[in-house]
Amino acid sequence: MQNKLTSIARQYIEKTPKSAALYQRARQLFPSGVTHDARYMEPHPVVIDRAQGSRKWDIDGNEYVDYFGGHGALLLGHNHPAIVEAVTRQLSKGTHLGASTELEVEWAELIKQLVPCAEKVRLTSSGTEASLLVMRVARAFSRKKMVIRLLSHFHGWQDQTNFGVHSHFDGALPAGIPAEIARNIILCPPNDADRLEQILESREDIAAVMLEPTGSSYGRFPTTPDYVAAVRRLTSEHDVLLIFDEVISGFRCAPGGAQECYGITPDLAMLAKAMAGGLPGGAVVGRADVMDTLTMRSDPIWNRDRRVTHYGTYNANPLSACAGIAALKIIAEGEATRKVNESAEELRQGLSQVIDEQGLNWLVYGRFSEFQIFPNSEDKEVTRADIYSGAVPFTVLTEGTTQSAVFEVRAGMCLGGVDLMSWPGGMLSAAHSSSDLDQTVQAFDKLVRMWKEQPPVTAQS
Repeated sequence: MQNKLTSIARQYIEKTPKSAALYQRARQLFPSGVTHDARYMEPHPVVIDRAQGSRKWDIDGNEYVDYFGGHGALLLGHNHPAIVEAVTRQLSKGTHLGASTELEVEWAELIKQLVPCAEKVRLTSSGTEASLLVMRVARAFSRKKMVIRLLSHFHGWQDQTNFGVHSHFDGALPAGIPAEIARNIILCPPNDADRLEQILESREDIAAVMLEPTGSSYGRFPTTPDYVAAVRRLTSEHDVLLIFDEVISGFRCAPGGAQECYGITPDLAMLAKAMAGGLPGGAVVGRADVMDTLTMRSDPIWNRDRRVTHYGTYNANPLSACAGIAALKIIAEGEATRKVNESAEELRQGLSQVIDEQGLNWLVYGRFSEFQIFPNSEDKEVTRADIYSGAVPFTVLTEGTTQSAVFEVRAGMCLGGVDLMSWPGGMLSAAHSSSDLDQTVQAFDKLVRMWKEQPPVTAQS
């Protein structure tokens, strides 16, 4: 907790007393009092009771325009009628059938229809599970062990991908990750095609290059389309698999994801979030010959030594499958993705206008259905054009967004009835209306005025 509360923090505490009380109970049960690191917030997180469309309500009765969006899973908003109807209908048939279903086939057919690289599909229960599986498939197919990752790109919390992401950019390892695992990963700076080419030319043991095509965390630290095209060219020249992490960008940049938007087809891709309509679900998709590394054959030697085995109690769970089918049928029409991207651009312009009018050194940026708020805590000379071009090192954006600033921005926006993600920023859904955007701009204007009157206190107890 902060030793000295700011005006923003005091008002937030006054507005959310029941959330504060429940957080004290949660601290006795969960490490940090939360069940996901991104939900941690000081002085306490807001505790949500229910949601509908673009809005949600906390246990104190406060209403918020929601940009957390189920961590990006809710492209269509909360409780879309088609999804509610599909899940309700399935509940009476069974929540876990422990068998193949017609639903999983229809779900995979829709994914294949939409995603350019998806010649075959393997369903998982989450994006992190897809991350684990896709790396294993790549290594088994290529018979090589090394995977190149880009610094700051997030591919789930598993040991092979959760270092050099939010910290430890110097190659040191976070707690609990063995050096033996990290030795099979090569970290490469983003937007540096020359460095990637040097690595590929100097080694013969590279199985794959893995990246978020929009840049780290859906464009918080953007990669340029030209860089992504260069990665595709270099991996093809060196016979190395290219893996797109489209857990967030899938179905958001375009119905077929960033690969459709950019016209760049990877060999493999990871999907999750929007593909399951707000329920748990993920997938690995890709070239048929690579995906067939998972295929059982009549050859026992192949099955024992070459095939990748894959289990998962909740793979293709029927509730997730029917929610995913309902969501993807709507997404396939194209209107939802178009609307959400246009609304995000309108919101970014409104927030940027506030910054300009208030004479603040902050930035708001983004390309698709997201908006990123850069509080610029270190007063760097940074422009949106610099960020989009890849000229701004991701470390500048990281260091310019302190944890205390994130908490103040989120609490301040809550005072205006807006709930943000922990970037800080958020993702829009097709349910967001013009009035939602107007309220968000007004809340941001109020936040900026409070910020200027009393800069946030950073002292921690």
